[in-house]
Amino acid sequence: MGTSTTASQHVPNGLGHFDIAGPQLSALAPFYQAVLGWTVEPRGPGYATLRTPDGSPNGALVEAEQAGITIGLVVPDLDQALAQAQAHHGSIAMPITDNGYVRKAQVRDPAGNVITLIAGRAAV
Repeated sequence: MGTSTTASQHVPNGLGHFDIAGPQLSALAPFYQAVLGWTVEPRGPGYATLRTPDGSPNGALVEAEQAGITIGLVVPDLDQALAQAQAHHGSIAMPITDNGYVRKAQVRDPAGNVITLIAGRAAV
């Protein structure tokens, strides 16, 4: 299966990560393993990483009350991206957070869709 993907391996403003949320990881994990052949690696209560084929972004399963999918886009300047989102009728859904792996924030687009913005360097 794929190797670990880091933010520095992505083109500016490209897809870097995704989260699949749902109330029971015990049902989600075998579904994605069987249907897509992804490797599921439990990382703690309510969280598991997903390893996808080489060349694809990796993701995570996240335990949450509501089902949903959130994409993570790698941006070269997180502060600037947040300012641009607000200037273009978006809003901050989650302020900048450093989870020990990446600096990230979430914004809502004008329709209310939530996307994660991940600070990173572009591949050269």
